[in-house]
Amino acid sequence: MLIRTVFVMGQFKIALCQLSVTSDKNQNLDRASRSIRFSVEQGAKLVVLPEMWNCPYSSDYFAKYAEDFDNRDASPTWSMLSEAACCHGITIIGGSLPEWDHGRLYNTCCIFGPDGKLKAKHRKIHLFDIDIPGEISFKESDTFTAGDQPTIVDTEVGRIGIGICHDIRFPELAALYRKRGVDIICYPGAFNMSTGELLWELVQRARAVDNQLFVATCSPSRNSTGSYTIWGHSTLVGPSGEIIVTSGHEETTVIAEIDYSNIQLQRKSLPLDDQKREDIYKFIDVHELNP
Repeated sequence: MLIRTVFVMGQFKIALCQLSVTSDKNQNLDRASRSIRFSVEQGAKLVVLPEMWNCPYSSDYFAKYAEDFDNRDASPTWSMLSEAACCHGITIIGGSLPEWDHGRLYNTCCIFGPDGKLKAKHRKIHLFDIDIPGEISFKESDTFTAGDQPTIVDTEVGRIGIGICHDIRFPELAALYRKRGVDIICYPGAFNMSTGELLWELVQRARAVDNQLFVATCSPSRNSTGSYTIWGHSTLVGPSGEIIVTSGHEETTVIAEIDYSNIQLQRKSLPLDDQKREDIYKFIDVHELNP
């Protein structure tokens, strides 16, 4: 999915709203609304919410809290995000929500523009299935249907690529976004304690430095309801792989300045696109490298 509008900004503030999620949906919506309002008061033009913030991250809750976005009267989360974007005149990356569509359940991120209209919708492409004996066993594919489209949206704060949590583990998706001129990739996510400590910062910095663009992640806080313990640490990474801002694991909203001129500076200093050897990559036989 590629949505086009006119980009008119190069410098702006981003807010990452690391929310504490409860089993009370209305309370979750109220917390998100207040965090969005606080972000705007701090000057943010782009607000990012976490993965699965309107319900606990648990297969026991996903279907119960899911919304059919085509039925707006029965979609309070969708409506709140739309109204907040319009009221405050900002772009909102709406984290992710469980979405019902024709009997199927998706892990979906909605992007709203300053007019409150839906600009794009990303369904999580790579579903998170993990089994670490003695630590964690979770199979997202038992509940959700995988999306099948990358999502790029042109907004008033640049061209944005969207991924959800486990999507960040796949460099091919980020490379595709880079080739299509994305300025920043936003990944709402909810890494667990095992993968979070080992990989969360690593993969963010890798996606950013390999593609010389900004990467923003937003997680629920660790004290969220449910048996799935969340790592937290919402982060903004710059195009040279530097951490610009990061949170701890508690509920908080972090604000940072983005300057897209740093992308061109990095690419001019280290012109990776000019140095790539596509003539070699496409002809390499893996079996020749590992006989």
